[in-house]
Amino acid sequence: MLKNIIKLSLHLLASLCMAFSCSTHLAMANDADYPSKPITIIVAYAPGGQGDAFARIISERLSQIYKQSVVVDNRPGVSGVVGTRLAAKAKNDGYTLFLGQTGEIVVNRSMMKDLGFDPVKDFIPVVLIGNAPLVLLVSSDSPLSSVNELVELAKSKPGRLSFGSVGAGTPGHLAATALSLGLKSEMVHVPYKGVGPLMADLMSQRLDFFFSSASAAMPQVKGGKLKALAVSTPHRMNSLPQVPTIAETVLPGFNYSLWGGLFAPVGTPRNVIQSLNKEINQILALPDVKAQMEKDSLAVPSNNIQEFSNYIASESVKFERLVNDAKLKLDN
Repeated sequence: MLKNIIKLSLHLLASLCMAFSCSTHLAMANDADYPSKPITIIVAYAPGGQGDAFARIISERLSQIYKQSVVVDNRPGVSGVVGTRLAAKAKNDGYTLFLGQTGEIVVNRSMMKDLGFDPVKDFIPVVLIGNAPLVLLVSSDSPLSSVNELVELAKSKPGRLSFGSVGAGTPGHLAATALSLGLKSEMVHVPYKGVGPLMADLMSQRLDFFFSSASAAMPQVKGGKLKALAVSTPHRMNSLPQVPTIAETVLPGFNYSLWGGLFAPVGTPRNVIQSLNKEINQILALPDVKAQMEKDSLAVPSNNIQEFSNYIASESVKFERLVNDAKLKLDN
């Protein structure tokens, strides 16, 4: 009887090992065939924003490389939480990816409670696509002609200067908050539901200043409706070489931007992540892509997975400190 039990156990063990071996080989074969069906890139904001632009820069060319359609799926809501949550809970087979930005990945987790997921722990960084500077804008009719004059006014009349944003926790809000803290001067935050009404109030001087994405700022600056006083990143913009940085004028080390990169749900096969990183870096190196991004004042990095992971870690520390110092919270 004992011998029969041992025989049966050995037979079952052999069967399980064979099944495991077959499933492992099958998984490896499936990974090697990636992609064998369409890929979806979830964007947590509506079409037309910077995140949507980042996704569409790579989607068309990635579909040509992989010979599969790459679809951009816009899922806006709750400062990017709706789309981020959907992507975090997606199947980790490489066919649902996420275009994550500064807010969704490193800011919301500090400002909001009970997200139901952790944007850092629940995603694998794939590749950083672009880094966009912010431009400090005032009305073309504003008496302010430099960031130094803005600083002098802010210090002489604490609580007098107002700045706009398209919502708490957005890059524009956080950059202005960092400026206020750095200058040790109180400023008034005025949140808007959209950039349209914000720009209208800025042009009419009902609002004093706004940290805008470069892509939204350039048409207004070139059209003479707004003045650019400063840039939020350490280096000046190629398209606005005459505009100084905040770091070189009033706050050394000041560095705030809007970046976007591709992420995959945790557990996605490593070779799939490596394939995406390789192909997207090659797309970003194409002359026409580089020219378009540089025209929009977007830095075009060439980055491996570890470099992108390290960058996210440093950004998380920076924004967590800012959120805590400014006592910013946004209940979701």
